Amino acid sequence: MIFAAGLGTRLKPLTDTMPKALVPMLGKPLLQWQVEKLLSAGITDIVVNVHHFADMIIDAVRNNNGWGANITISNERDNLLDTGGGVRKVVNAQCTMHHGASEHSGNEPLLLCNVDILSNLNLQDVVNAAQKDTNDGLLVVSDRQTQRYLCFDEQDQLCGWTNTATGEIKGQDGRRLAYSGTAVLKPALWRLLDEVAQEKGDKFSIIDLYLKVVSGREKVVGNKAILKAYIPHSEYKMMDVGKIDKIAEAEQFAARLANEA
Repeated sequence: MIFAAGLGTRLKPLTDTMPKALVPMLGKPLLQWQVEKLLSAGITDIVVNVHHFADMIIDAVRNNNGWGANITISNERDNLLDTGGGVRKVVNAQCTMHHGASEHSGNEPLLLCNVDILSNLNLQDVVNAAQKDTNDGLLVVSDRQTQRYLCFDEQDQLCGWTNTATGEIKGQDGRRLAYSGTAVLKPALWRLLDEVAQEKGDKFSIIDLYLKVVSGREKVVGNKAILKAYIPHSEYKMMDVGKIDKIAEAEQFAARLANEA
């Protein structure tokens, strides 16, 4: 699933006339970069959620035949659901199909990624690790500097979240790693999405789901749910294209990624 429904306010004035997903990067929209990266990992069935300039994204998908992928549109035109609410909508099979794909059954793992993140992450390695490990999900993290971190225990299991700017800690403190926005979540967690929605409403962050797992009060198939850290290789590089003053730098970064591919 590619998160593409955001308003893209940090990319104004570009996003005054187009969605963030269609902001060009070396002549290709950000959405195409993400689709091609998923295809390179053998992932052909992709869900894209839409809200801001939704019709423009749908038209781009149709006009380009999904860039070779089976793309399903999850329509959030009337109600922007944030990342957690968006995932819940998809796994509850409430998507509207717009290009060549059947609706998501809600019974398969989901790989999540943000439309505005460029990286050299090998998604196939992430998927393989998720399949081999006895976890309910893998969260791709790194040691880059930020203000908000996920916290992990000595077994690399998620144990909390912290905002270093405010000093706030939810759950337990631990090894602080920055979340990349990329994760593989398994169906054992879907019930928890509904329980978070009961507390937060239909609109909530995916971090709320992660913290629901951390609470330890919820049980999944008789056992405590486990989310583990996936730490990429030492050459891992990523960049958030979400700010207008970073566009030129992002294009240079994208060029380097293209040359290394």
